[in-house]
Amino acid sequence: MMTEAILLAAGLGERMRPLTDATPKPLLPLGGRALIDHALDRLAAAGVGRVVVNAHWQGDRLARHLAARPGPPETMLRHEPKLLGIGGAVAAALATGALGPDPFFVINGDIFWLDGPSPALARLAAGFDPSKRDGLLLLHRSVQVRGEAGMGDFFLDPLGELRRRGEREVAPFVFAGVGIASPRLFDVAPTGVSEMTPLWNRALEAGRLGGLVHDGLWFHLSTPADLAGAESSLHARATGRTR
Repeated sequence: MMTEAILLAAGLGERMRPLTDATPKPLLPLGGRALIDHALDRLAAAGVGRVVVNAHWQGDRLARHLAARPGPPETMLRHEPKLLGIGGAVAAALATGALGPDPFFVINGDIFWLDGPSPALARLAAGFDPSKRDGLLLLHRSVQVRGEAGMGDFFLDPLGELRRRGEREVAPFVFAGVGIASPRLFDVAPTGVSEMTPLWNRALEAGRLGGLVHDGLWFHLSTPADLAGAESSLHARATGRTR
């Protein structure tokens, strides 16, 4: 069982403006709750007891929100005076001991998903074998994405082996912003500002990165239109009526 996670909440949310002019993107409401609360609820249900939350834009508002939120899980806010990128934020959390030596969930703070027959985080934890993998990514079918999917990210074979989309290719799966990472990924990670993609790619090239297809709904929330569409979808599911 995974007992720790890092929830990434430091971004500026520029494409979500004007909604993020004074509000950090993870605090935007969806279905009557802040996006970050949906993610924390799912982490708590998966047995995660401690979540590191990185913050930058409107970090004080995030701090107040987390302080007022009843646990579980326990949350620890790490303020970044300068944006570090996802790889840099996770590496810094490991270097300071905010994350322990065991594998942990890595979750983007600006996504929303609904579980299928089995909770996505439980499926990821059950499918992660640290002797064979340094990372396991939750994927979603590109054609089912609520929001912008672009040309996709990955191909996936029946054994869970990944291949990144090549130039001019259209891939059937997108990375859903939810995964499991081993601290081993960061043994040679650069210090300071860095992204996560080179670390995932290194594990992929070594045959130590796998994928698992999400069997529920997933929403990529990049723009105000994406958020409004997700709200309409939730309303329709709850009431059987569209707005």
